[in-house]
Amino acid sequence: MKTKLLAVLLLAGSALFAAPAVVVGVGVGAPAPVVAYAPPAPGSGYAWVAGYRYPVGARYAWHAGYWARPPYARAYWVAPRYFGHRYYRGYWRR
Repeated sequence: MKTKLLAVLLLAGSALFAAPAVVVGVGVGAPAPVVAYAPPAPGSGYAWVAGYRYPVGARYAWHAGYWARPPYARAYWVAPRYFGHRYYRGYWRR
């Protein structure tokens, strides 16, 4: 018990003398976050397809969100994704 108390006091005491760290993050090559909003629906029966990034050569481009009519009843949009070093396109699903 005494050794645990001594270890805790040693760690707590050493934290008092630690210099404050200032971290400045610079994202090189990382895409900037996109802030977007969904405008009002143009009518009933439309589904919102959120904006997404898609590959164009060695880079990614932004495709803004939009309203679309689902191709069939009860369909919903599955967003594109990047998984396992592969890009999978978005699609409509039942």
